[in-house]
Amino acid sequence: MADGGRQLRRACVMLAVCSAGALAQAPEDSSGSARWRPMLLGTQMDFIHQRLQPFSAKYSGDNSLQSGGDAKTSEAYGLYAGLRIARSLAGYMDVEMVRGKGVGRTVGLAGITNGDVIRQGSADLGDGPYIARMFLRYTIDLGADPDTLKRDMDQLPQIARAERVEVTAGKFALSDLFDVNRYANSTRQQFMNWGLFQNTGWDYAADTRGYSNGVAVEWIHRAWTLRAAVMQMPLKANGNVFDSDLRRAHGFNAEFEGHVEASGTVFRLLAYENEARMGLYSAAVANAGASRKPDITLDDTPGRFKYGWGVNVEQPLADSGETGAFLRYGWGDGAAESFVFTESDRHLSGGVQISGRHWNRDEDRLGIAMVIDGLGNAHRLYLAAGGDGFLLGDGALTYGEEQIVEAYYRVQIGKYVQLSPDFQYIKNPGYNRDRGPATVASLRLNVRY
Repeated sequence: MADGGRQLRRACVMLAVCSAGALAQAPEDSSGSARWRPMLLGTQMDFIHQRLQPFSAKYSGDNSLQSGGDAKTSEAYGLYAGLRIARSLAGYMDVEMVRGKGVGRTVGLAGITNGDVIRQGSADLGDGPYIARMFLRYTIDLGADPDTLKRDMDQLPQIARAERVEVTAGKFALSDLFDVNRYANSTRQQFMNWGLFQNTGWDYAADTRGYSNGVAVEWIHRAWTLRAAVMQMPLKANGNVFDSDLRRAHGFNAEFEGHVEASGTVFRLLAYENEARMGLYSAAVANAGASRKPDITLDDTPGRFKYGWGVNVEQPLADSGETGAFLRYGWGDGAAESFVFTESDRHLSGGVQISGRHWNRDEDRLGIAMVIDGLGNAHRLYLAAGGDGFLLGDGALTYGEEQIVEAYYRVQIGKYVQLSPDFQYIKNPGYNRDRGPATVASLRLNVRY
């Protein structure tokens, strides 16, 4: 492995040794966690090999999925640590490294097939280790009933109150807190497609890697949670540099999460509004006229707004909830340019996770799901006129909703290793009926502690 990989592995080992020694000697506070000592919360390595089969295409453009086929391997490494500063205050830091590429240059689809890969954005990000998250979390107890929080990535073990307020401030991903779903939430253990671990109609504030700086507040109750967050927006679409004009560049997010105790149903209602230096699709088409193709970046103007909402449902069915179903719906206004996550203004997805208990493989999981993405009319006309977004641009467009079916089988090997073959079928890649269908076969190896 190259120098960056050796450095990250060495850091993992050193932090694990330091944490173990510190925890063996440090006094514990009332929550059961040692103060002012780092704790290793987890490490993981994720390897995904994908093969895109050749498919038919009447034409291709600057940002088309490669019709001649492709094969790529990605590597992702992560180390997750926490620090108990006081009973109500904790700090967290995650170091990650992602290497390799996605098939088809990671463009040409709204539902990118590998959730580990990123677009390079406005600058070359390199492939060395980077700080993914670094934030503080302050907890305010409101009730008396205890709630045991188990050790997890970005969660120190502690006895908290079932009713409490948590304030998270620093660098983190909005998707850590919002739009989560038990059955479709992790590209490293569940579905790999972008549209099946998240609502693609939610253009959440983030840099190219998916992180931002800001503050989130959660009011947590046993039966419901209310959360809100304000985060920085990038200076340009798919950008790595944040806009410093916070008055006219920020993302506001709010979500209500409800729990139905009788059925185990969990539902989440999400709304967002972004303000940033964005372009309008209709203006870009009008300014281009008939003589040249439209360019959304030429219309970028500070203080433009984009908004949307989503519904997210998870329904346990059997096996203590390990067998269950999910449903997501998302809507974005589609007038301002897709700026952060992917190019989608309409989203509908649903599927099931089935426990291997039914065939005497208790820790195995089978997942099958479908996602349908769509565009607003202004976005559609922009692409049809030959415009390029940060992911899409075939030079023309015969519009059709992008439809993707994905199935995976996750084999648990011992305590720490998972192997998952995966298959994705894509109809109308990039919303274009003149291209496809395309198929992608994958094999994922995940090792975690």
